Amino acid sequence: MRPEQSPAPGTGTPVRPPKPVPGDRVAVVSPASGLPGVLPLPHELGLRRLRENLGLVPVEYPTTRRMGSAPRDRAADLHAAFADPEIKAVISSIGGDDQITVLPHLDRELIAAHPKPFFGYSDCTNLLAFLDRTGPGGVVGYHGGTVMVELGRPGALHPLTEASVRAALFTSGPFELTPATSFSEVGGDWADPRTFDAEPEGEPAHGWTWHGPERVVTGRSWGGNLEILSWLLMADREIGAPEEYEGRVLFLETSEELPRAEEVFRILRNMGERGLLRRFPALLMGRARAWSLDRRLEPAERVAHRAAQRDAVLRAFGQYAPDTLIVFDVDLGHTDPQQVIPYGGEIRVDGVRRRITVTY
Repeated sequence: MRPEQSPAPGTGTPVRPPKPVPGDRVAVVSPASGLPGVLPLPHELGLRRLRENLGLVPVEYPTTRRMGSAPRDRAADLHAAFADPEIKAVISSIGGDDQITVLPHLDRELIAAHPKPFFGYSDCTNLLAFLDRTGPGGVVGYHGGTVMVELGRPGALHPLTEASVRAALFTSGPFELTPATSFSEVGGDWADPRTFDAEPEGEPAHGWTWHGPERVVTGRSWGGNLEILSWLLMADREIGAPEEYEGRVLFLETSEELPRAEEVFRILRNMGERGLLRRFPALLMGRARAWSLDRRLEPAERVAHRAAQRDAVLRAFGQYAPDTLIVFDVDLGHTDPQQVIPYGGEIRVDGVRRRITVTY
C-alpha cells in the first residue's frame, strides 16, 4: 500500500496493550501536574492501595512530584515508562491544565512500538486522544483511575470504582457498567490529614437518564473532558477529520471548574459546526460536578447547575445531531464513584434494555 493510501490514524484495528498481573511494576507519572509534591497525602494513600489492594509495584518517575516541570521533561518520563519492558502499565497521578504543551515533545513511533495501558482523565484527555491517533488503529487507553483522586479516596476505595479499575487493569473483555445508588462531589482539604479519616458523604443518585431513540449502538469510544477537547480543537491537535469518527460512541464530562451551561453549549455548537456531533450515534454524558473548594454551591444550586448543563447538551444535539442516543449521569468523570471508560475501545449502548457495556 502506498503511503498516500494508508488509513487515517485511529481508523484501523486498535491495539489493545497486554494487561499487567499482580506483582508487576507500573509507572506512576505526572504528565499534567506535579501536584503529588504539594499534596502528598492522597498520593501516598493511592500508592499504598496500588501495592496493597491491587498487588502492583508502583514506580515513580522524576517529574511525578515536581511542580512546574518542563513539558519536555514530562514527555521524557512518558517515553521512559513506555519503553521500559518491566513496566506493564502507566498511571497518571492526577490531571492539570497544560498537558497540551507536552504533546509536541512526544515520540509517536516510540509509544506505538511499546504500547501499554495508560490510565488518566481530565487533562489526560490530551494523551488519550494522542494514543487514539497513534498507529493505524490507535492504542486503546483508559479514561479514569488516577492515583491521587480515585485510588487516594478518603476512607476507602469506592466499591464501584475499585471493581471497574480492577477489571480495566487486569482483564480483557466485556464489563457492564452499573448506575451508582449514591454519589459525592463535596470534598475536604487534601492538606488536612483529617480529610482522610472518613469516606466522603454521599447523596442519592437517581440512575441514568436516557434520551433519544430506543436502539442499540455499538462502536469504538472517543471523547473525554469537554474543556480539554475544546483546547485541542483550538490548537488543531489530535483531532482528525469528522468522518474518522463515524459510528463511534462519544463520551464527555466536565471538570471541577464547573463550566457554565452556555460554555458547554458553545463548545458543542462548535463541534457541531465542524461536523463532528452528527458522526456519533450515541453519547454517554458524565454526571456533571457541581461543587469545588473554590465554588461551594448549595444543594439547590448544584441541582440547578446539573440541570442547566443537561439542557445545554440537549440544545446542541437537538440542533446538530437530533437522532443521537444520549445517556446522562453516567459516573465517568469528576464525581465519585468513577467507572473507567476504554478510550478507543468498544462500548455497547443498549437503549432498549437500558444497559451499557464496555470492553476492557
